[in-house]
Amino acid sequence: MTDMGVNPALAPFRPAVSLRTHGLVWMGLCALIVPTLLSLAESLWTLPEQGQGPVLLLVILWLFWSRSKGGLPQSPGTAWGLAAMLPGVALYVFGRSQQIWLFEIGAFIPVLSGLLLLTGGRPLCRHFRFALFFIVFLIPQPGFFVDWLTSDLKTLVSAMAESAVFWLGYPVSRNGILLNIGQYQLLVADACSGMNSMFSLGALGVLFLHVRQRKDRISGALLLCAILPVSVLANVVRVMTLMLVTYYLGDAVGQGFVHQFAGILLFIVALALLVCIDQLLRRCRPGGRA
Repeated sequence: MTDMGVNPALAPFRPAVSLRTHGLVWMGLCALIVPTLLSLAESLWTLPEQGQGPVLLLVILWLFWSRSKGGLPQSPGTAWGLAAMLPGVALYVFGRSQQIWLFEIGAFIPVLSGLLLLTGGRPLCRHFRFALFFIVFLIPQPGFFVDWLTSDLKTLVSAMAESAVFWLGYPVSRNGILLNIGQYQLLVADACSGMNSMFSLGALGVLFLHVRQRKDRISGALLLCAILPVSVLANVVRVMTLMLVTYYLGDAVGQGFVHQFAGILLFIVALALLVCIDQLLRRCRPGGRA
């Protein structure tokens, strides 16, 4: 019987042979990432509704780092990584040239997956699968989708904030998304609507589930379903805080540093609510404990 040999296209890469090539490829990845990050820092991340971008980037870097420090799977790379990486590079070039964030940032998922396959095969790619998935939250939401949902959410947040502040005994009224408290008027902007924060809080919820490593799928699904109401309630607290600060300290203070701090308060409240819901689900589960 004649030995037909091994198909070179499917033969695994041996790290000792391709170490230099891998190094050059990873350097090429850095050449793609740096221009994108600079563009994001100068444009998209300067907007209030996308200010969570740098935080999400740090979370992604932390996920890769935390999965690396415990040791990596030792296995040869595979040329199948090119099947994922090359279309990803083409998608990146198209997105970069046409200024489409969805394609430019989304392209890093197949590009990184391909590089991991080239370096350590499927075991290495599976090892970083959650970090790769989390890149999805870094992709900006399409504008038409945000605009479609923002209007109703702004009205809902405005109505709930007005009712809560009125119940506390303050002179407040509302006309659509325009809130009047005392002598001041506040317009509920898109950043306070809950739509943009829903995606960032969705990332927070998924990360919370990942860190907690919950094996109860029903409780995990319920916690994910709670993200939207948690987002709305957190934004109501945010709007109420701005209303009361403006009422007592004036419009300049309410629209200054306190307005930026209200964004941090949003995530503090949301995280506290998620923890409370998680504890409640644990207590409701048969034999569960907090």
